[in-house]
Amino acid sequence: MSKSSLALSNLRGFAILMVVAFHSFIAYLGSQPAAPLPFDLPPYGWRANPIVDSARWFGFDLFCAFQYVYLMHLMFLLSGLFVWPSLSRKGSRRFLYDRVVRLGVPFAVGLYLLMPLSFYPVYRVTAVDPSWSAFWAHWLALPFWPSGPMWFLWLLLLFNVLAAALFWLAPRAGEFLGRLSGRAGDHPGRFFIALVAVSALAYLPLSAIFAPWEWVQFGPFAFQPSFAPQYAIYFFAGLGLGAFGFERGLLAADGVLVRQWGHWLAGTAAAFLLWIVPTALIVNGTTLPGLQIVADLGFVLCAASACLALLAVFLRFAGSHRPMFASLADNAYGIYFVHYAFVLWLQYILLATPLFAVAKAAIVFTGALSLSWASTWAVCRIPIGARLMGRRRRELARVPSAAVRHQR
Repeated sequence: MSKSSLALSNLRGFAILMVVAFHSFIAYLGSQPAAPLPFDLPPYGWRANPIVDSARWFGFDLFCAFQYVYLMHLMFLLSGLFVWPSLSRKGSRRFLYDRVVRLGVPFAVGLYLLMPLSFYPVYRVTAVDPSWSAFWAHWLALPFWPSGPMWFLWLLLLFNVLAAALFWLAPRAGEFLGRLSGRAGDHPGRFFIALVAVSALAYLPLSAIFAPWEWVQFGPFAFQPSFAPQYAIYFFAGLGLGAFGFERGLLAADGVLVRQWGHWLAGTAAAFLLWIVPTALIVNGTTLPGLQIVADLGFVLCAASACLALLAVFLRFAGSHRPMFASLADNAYGIYFVHYAFVLWLQYILLATPLFAVAKAAIVFTGALSLSWASTWAVCRIPIGARLMGRRRRELARVPSAAVRHQR
């Protein structure tokens, strides 16, 4: 596996660590509601704050706020990297079949099996009758089917379908996107400006209508209306980068982006401040003209700069084989798939434990990660489990040569 491919694989493992950490720390935010939220009453705020613990630490608010700004953008960007080489190798029909198996089937299993098990402790916190039968009656009475982290799977599948349609209608579109992305290798700042400009055009009008934490749900299909267009933008930005190749352009291990990694980290910190300061003022009731626009611009700037900064850092420092990250990347999909149930149950079990917030969060994060990792490893010992939770790292190892052949 090439240096760039290893770095991207390690970055993928890092992203999954951040997902588990984000969900593990939510119960201990200083900004959590004062008391657990009712299970049966609109607006069903427990979907965003499932377990509410009395132990709090404001440091988790800063950590989770930063992850909220960029993490899912990075996940969609990384997911898009492998799409066009895979389409070129397999064709639209086989590609779609594989994606339905790898994304559609787990989405259905996770939605209808894992999510009730995951949210059962959330119901028990405020329930008069904590039995499973009572929970199931309340669950079925909800006007929607809670999807938890499974929303990522169906939205990613939708973007893959759109990519397959693009490949079928315009097979050379990948080459065009690749050429556009290739120019970013010598001028990553131009790529950043283009990404921010397109994201701002998509985000600013929607942010005036929908709050960043607002969800829309049709049956089992949930999404954030202000963020969904941005996720599509990052997915197709990743598609263009992957179409150009993994050893050149913006992803070159010795490229301009990598040499400027320190500048991108500093820019990310500045952009985060540009978002969080006006956002905090707005939350506290400040109504200065233009403050919301500044916050929205800070948001899109921070998301883009954080993604590029992490690409630069991992391409610079994580381009070698690291057994721990290799195993994490191999099992990343499965960890994402099952971690939420372990997180919520561990948070529920620790509710009455007299520990500081940091100690509880550490226990939840370590326990959920370990149990998810072990569960995924065990499931992948079964052929059908390995098929559904397939080791993307094997595909990643073949991507560079496939991308080069496609460019020729």
